[in-house]
Amino acid sequence: MSSKSNSTWCGSKDHGCFNLNRRNFLSVGFLSSLGLSLNEVLALQSESGMKVKAKSVINIFLPGGMSHQESWDPKIYAPIEYRGPLSSIPTTIPGVHFSENLSMTAKIADKITVVRSMTHGEAAHERGTHNMMTGYKPSPAVTYPSFGSVVSHELGIRNNIPPYICIPNQPTEFAGTGYLSKMYSGFSINADPANSGYKVQDLSFPSGVDQDRFNTRKSMLDAVNEHFGSAKDDKLKAADSFYQKAYSLIGSDSAKGAFDIEKESPKTRDEYGRNAAGQRMLLARRLVEAGTRFVTVTYGGWDMHDNIANGMKNQLPNFDRAYAALINDLNDRGMLDETLVLVTSEFGRTPKINATAGRDHWPSVYSIALAGGGVKRGYIHGSSDAQGAQPDADPLTVENLSATIYTLLGIDPDKRLMTADARPVSIVYNGHVEKELLI
Repeated sequence: MSSKSNSTWCGSKDHGCFNLNRRNFLSVGFLSSLGLSLNEVLALQSESGMKVKAKSVINIFLPGGMSHQESWDPKIYAPIEYRGPLSSIPTTIPGVHFSENLSMTAKIADKITVVRSMTHGEAAHERGTHNMMTGYKPSPAVTYPSFGSVVSHELGIRNNIPPYICIPNQPTEFAGTGYLSKMYSGFSINADPANSGYKVQDLSFPSGVDQDRFNTRKSMLDAVNEHFGSAKDDKLKAADSFYQKAYSLIGSDSAKGAFDIEKESPKTRDEYGRNAAGQRMLLARRLVEAGTRFVTVTYGGWDMHDNIANGMKNQLPNFDRAYAALINDLNDRGMLDETLVLVTSEFGRTPKINATAGRDHWPSVYSIALAGGGVKRGYIHGSSDAQGAQPDADPLTVENLSATIYTLLGIDPDKRLMTADARPVSIVYNGHVEKELLI
């Protein structure tokens, strides 16, 4: 059932009939007022499609607009000016090819879904990034929250580790909290795990501070908080939230240990690749394993207006190795089915190679990849036309992708959140679950 669809449920004569949708289902006291048994509640939950599939999300964002023709959707039969300079290779999905620089990903294609019909209308980097980070078109009236901030707001902290983390840092303002409180901001690593001497700031006591002094400082802060109570504005509440999360994190050896990539074996680090792509994705796996709900990983620069052949050869092989290692690692650990892995970019590239051997911005159709968390394995969703210019079948909108992501996490995409000026705004506007993507 899509997030916009309704179904009518009729119970006993005392229950009567009512229209079932997610918002009704989640209404406070709604089910208890009907006198439903636990089994009836579970049956309704199943009917409304609300079963949680994904416990965590790893969102790998490739900024700049990665070319779909030189990655997930090579046009092997098109004329050279559309096909481009790179060759293609077969994958483990019969009849499906990826670009030559995705040789390791081609071997795990039977574990992922590739969408070749992603589409929107925003050709500027900022606007396209806003789409893919928030699920909304940009608006002068409302600043929308990112996926990670909404997940943090709705699902909260788990195992004393921040619910939303950005590696190596928040990539754009559109990955922020929007109209939500700043307390739902992402925790930025502010260090690249691929660098020698990598260390996350502020996870240890400052020099001269021991456990007793730490506890004394915390008690003093608690006293101040109790005195001011509800008089705090949002900035103070956000600061208080950051302090509380920091205390929980610093006080938990297991949570702090999740950030320590040195705890991984040299063999595992080598499999991912000793580079930015590999170590960032490996750290993401460690964080979701420890309890983080949403990790945004940023890698590379994909705005290749010139010499796209060299650009892709410089960027894509490291991604290819790391991504294939991540999918295999999650699968081997039994984590893939409960971890949704996204690979997104703000748009694709023009169908035709330009005068400087590159491609320009093109949002009309492009490709993304999904894996795990309730998504089909070995599946190609939709298609672009012969030149890679327009969706040819089953276009996927940003709104429908967003509704699907939230639903897999058990978050109602129709739910309304409140802005600072007390306006209710739907988590997703006019989107429905793309059921063909799901198991």
